[in-house]
Amino acid sequence: MDGVLLLDKPAGMTSHDCVNIVRKVLKTKKVGHTGTLDPSVTGVLPLCIGRATKISQFLTANEKEYLGEVTIGFSTTTEDADGEVVESKPIHRQITKEEVKAVLKSMLGTSIQVPPMYSAVKVNGKKLYEYARAGQTVERPRREVTIYELELLGEVIQDEQTGCVKFSFRVKGSKGLFVRTVAVTIGEKLGYPAHMSHLRRIASGVFKISDCLSINQLKEKVEHQSLSLLTIEQAFEDFPKVTVDHWVEKLVRNGVQLHPEQVGNIETPQFAIFSQSGQCLAVYEKHESKPVMKSVRGFF
Repeated sequence: MDGVLLLDKPAGMTSHDCVNIVRKVLKTKKVGHTGTLDPSVTGVLPLCIGRATKISQFLTANEKEYLGEVTIGFSTTTEDADGEVVESKPIHRQITKEEVKAVLKSMLGTSIQVPPMYSAVKVNGKKLYEYARAGQTVERPRREVTIYELELLGEVIQDEQTGCVKFSFRVKGSKGLFVRTVAVTIGEKLGYPAHMSHLRRIASGVFKISDCLSINQLKEKVEHQSLSLLTIEQAFEDFPKVTVDHWVEKLVRNGVQLHPEQVGNIETPQFAIFSQSGQCLAVYEKHESKPVMKSVRGFF
């Protein structure tokens, strides 16, 4: 069984928990995910099965889309609802929709983001959350991220019991964007501590939540022998690609470096190579120092 399974990850499970469940359900060890979702986050989790585990590294660079909720009034250690309260500040004024919309609009585009201490980003071979749990602080790597779309959904709600303000939003961003940090930044721009109180991923590249299966649905389809996976070729739908003739195909299958004219002088740094029969053969990229294209990974 080879292909990509789109799982609707439930809350309370790690991405690795989901991998282990799918391994048992499909009775195969060759299962891998394409990027970690925090335990509290639900939604699109692409899992690579069998031969498709070879393509997992190429499915992480896609833009992602989320539905989230911000709670304004207090911040947490983890920047989400699972952490301990760090700072709280009563809200004695009305936060309007117009004010929120203006803040969201100001955050569009490319900026530098510092990942949360409670994250899987590695520093010196160790994950940031491991430092955080040990009570240690380290300098976190600053990285460039892009927010393509960020919009308010519904009303800005004042919770009279807690004194907090909540509202929902939709965001589409680049690889590496921490939506938790986006929520915190929204609060800062409004003048208050904040955290992300809910998050659901609804798209990862070409993979949409409407095409995902719950764990129970997966089990039912396996039981009724009706499960179908996305092919490797379908997974590369939005990836730059070229189709080569039979002669170049032989070179690709042997991992031979190619000259630009053999792949149609494609301009993108990295691209997928397809055979004339429609099979995805490999991913190639431009050589760092030579005027040739080199193989990154073959899928045959």
